Amino acid sequence: MLLERHGFATREELVSGRNQQEGTTPKRVLKADMVTAALAKGGPCDRPVSTEPLFAVGNRVRTRNFNPTTHTRLPRYARAKRGVVEAVQGAFVFPDTNAHGKGENPQWLYTVVFDASEIWGEGADPTLTVSIDAWESYLGRA
Repeated sequence: MLLERHGFATREELVSGRNQQEGTTPKRVLKADMVTAALAKGGPCDRPVSTEPLFAVGNRVRTRNFNPTTHTRLPRYARAKRGVVEAVQGAFVFPDTNAHGKGENPQWLYTVVFDASEIWGEGADPTLTVSIDAWESYLGRA
């Protein structure tokens, strides 16, 4: 999609696997000797938001149970599970919409911790926990 959207290839070229015309020239090219500096610079995606976080450290939350046909960062194993907010990370670009050209839609991001039994059920090692970073729209009150 991105190759087509930015003019680097046509749909026909992508289907056939063959170059049929000259595509758009990239504005910049990352060369091998530039990689270290580019990675060190990072790609900040934190953004200001006008709302306060809905959840605080220590809040019990439940993840949503949804199965979108598009991109999501909420792993299937963590859907409809109860956990505790361990950290409020800040507000960032929401990848679920940004990946599809629907805007950055920044929102709060939380680290949520789940007991092993909540994720894997009975018989799970009681000493284990699982942590995920979860966007505010993935969470509700437990």
